[in-house]
Amino acid sequence: MRTPSLRFLKTFQIAAKRGSFKAAADELCVTASAISHQIKVLEDELGLALFERGPRSLALTEAGAHYLEHIDSVFSRLESVTEQLRVRFSRAVVRLQVPPFFASELLLPRLASFSAVHGDIDIQIATDITPNENHASDSDVSIVVGTGDWNDVQATRLFPQTYVPACSPELLRHSSIRTMSDLAQEPLIAHNHRPDLWDRWAAMTGIDPLRPKQLIRFDTMSAVVHAAEQGVGIALVSSPLAASRFSAGSLTKLFDAELATGESYYLVARPDDADRPAVRLLIGWMLQQFGTAA
Repeated sequence: MRTPSLRFLKTFQIAAKRGSFKAAADELCVTASAISHQIKVLEDELGLALFERGPRSLALTEAGAHYLEHIDSVFSRLESVTEQLRVRFSRAVVRLQVPPFFASELLLPRLASFSAVHGDIDIQIATDITPNENHASDSDVSIVVGTGDWNDVQATRLFPQTYVPACSPELLRHSSIRTMSDLAQEPLIAHNHRPDLWDRWAAMTGIDPLRPKQLIRFDTMSAVVHAAEQGVGIALVSSPLAASRFSAGSLTKLFDAELATGESYYLVARPDDADRPAVRLLIGWMLQQFGTAA
């Protein structure tokens, strides 16, 4: 049996991760029918089904899930070898993945200092609104929120993730908030991917669950924070990432009680990637900039 084409394997990888032929088609700039055809050819070559297809659903079979795990590893290694080749014979390229709010609040304001010293290193920065709980297979370095329980990677803790209630100074001036329970008098802002934060914060402070007059949800922490700044309501915001907004006065902490989630921001890389000179330089700079002692 001949090895399936890399193009079809890449199509399978993207479709499996996106959970949709249409989403894979959009990413690869082809039609959904073309994706379906390539997957069918791959399944015929392998002699087994990779997906369970429903009228409105698409799920990996057990074989498909097993195949994806190894395909990820193959493409990750191929991309790593390619980048190492570029390092040796061309310009150095480092692929970095960070959460969007981390990028806007911490990385971008300081990135010029790295570029000024290491102008010969190209950086490809990817952000994703979905929570990144693992090191990205197509990245050399990732900023990941978790407990540090990952295999086959080097993970260095940067700082803990904590949340604190905050709002605009204008909203606070016109409110009658005096106690923690008074927060329910105003609209509360929540993050779609962290729907239990307000209940956890209330439990931590010893008050009854808050039942606000209105609950407004957003799908990014950036939108949560911006809405709070605009006086839309009160939000639980990431304390370490919103520090500059507290200093600037665009956000005001309502109470000092911070919810510690048990998670932290980690800098994560595979050992082979971390040994590359360009990656090592970026890791060293990021640890200096964002480490607990920084």
